[in-house]
Amino acid sequence: MAISNGRRPEPRFDWFVPIDGDGERAGTVRADRPPTFEYLKQVAETAEECGFYSMLIPTRFANGLFSEDAPLAETWTTATALAAVTSRIRFLVAVRPGFIALGLFAQMAAALHQISGGRLDINIVPGGIQNDFERVGEVSDHATRYERAEEFIQACRALWQDPQPVTYSGDFYQLADAYCAPAPGRDAPQFYLGGASPRALGLSARQADVHLGWIEPLEDTAQRVADLKQQFAGTGRPLTLGLRTHLVIRDDEEEAWQAARRLIADAAPEVKAQRQAAIVGTPMVGQQAQAREAEDHRLGRHLWNGLSEVRVNCGSALVGTPEQVADELLGYWRLGIDEFILSGFPHVEECQRAAEDLLPLVRDRVAAEIR
Repeated sequence: MAISNGRRPEPRFDWFVPIDGDGERAGTVRADRPPTFEYLKQVAETAEECGFYSMLIPTRFANGLFSEDAPLAETWTTATALAAVTSRIRFLVAVRPGFIALGLFAQMAAALHQISGGRLDINIVPGGIQNDFERVGEVSDHATRYERAEEFIQACRALWQDPQPVTYSGDFYQLADAYCAPAPGRDAPQFYLGGASPRALGLSARQADVHLGWIEPLEDTAQRVADLKQQFAGTGRPLTLGLRTHLVIRDDEEEAWQAARRLIADAAPEVKAQRQAAIVGTPMVGQQAQAREAEDHRLGRHLWNGLSEVRVNCGSALVGTPEQVADELLGYWRLGIDEFILSGFPHVEECQRAAEDLLPLVRDRVAAEIR
């Protein structure tokens, strides 16, 4: 997937595990479809049947789509259980360094990777959601979290790939003749890193196997990619890019816009207030960009950030007909993005719609460009 002068690979398409809950409405006090294991299993099985490459599982300490006290599925347990009831699809599991002992995490991840047949990748989340860390007793500044995340990745790689026993000495993590069993070796999980700040881009250039960004207007994404290329050139490492976006697709464009607006039409004022509190004053550049103000939440002809009113983190969606959304995704692909993490509400039905109506169009357009 790395950007090079050679032939690019076919794009990868991933889906999303809605651990906050799901339904045709977002931002209500409770979800129409709570995040029970039976429902999340249905989402995962649908994504696998539809041919998606992987599934992103976010990490939260409070519900980030409905009321904060609404039911929430725990990330690692959910990923483990879903891996046991699927056979092909991969899992991209979000992890926040600092909440579990490094040696234990390395063993847990290595074991899940082995049990699942090598289907685990890790999305490292250094910054997180404002005030979310503090809920569970973690108090550290933005810079510290990035420094700790870098050591976390380095030490995990050492445990997974270096000859054992392993010694590692850092400011946050120390290993003294440590072992990890099983040891994945060269087949170890890949690390995905996100973020839009200079600190985040620098960390990706040094450590990311894939840099994952939230969707922004095409010109803004082009600037992010240019900045990343400069950072990666300084480290000499290959640059691989992923993009995260929601979808609202209908056969008619106006119908798609009506569906987008209906998503947040019944949002509860207290949920909107909770989301606003997570954004105001945040040092996270990406979160600021997702919540920028625009008339009718329209950031572009087909880009809408209305979900930022009710959802933490990625709050933007591509809206339109399958042909229009395919053309939009092709524009991002032209920038060098080869992996797209998609989602839509509800996640079962919209997974099927995307697989049947959208992805064949995107693949055809990409194939035509690389002939």
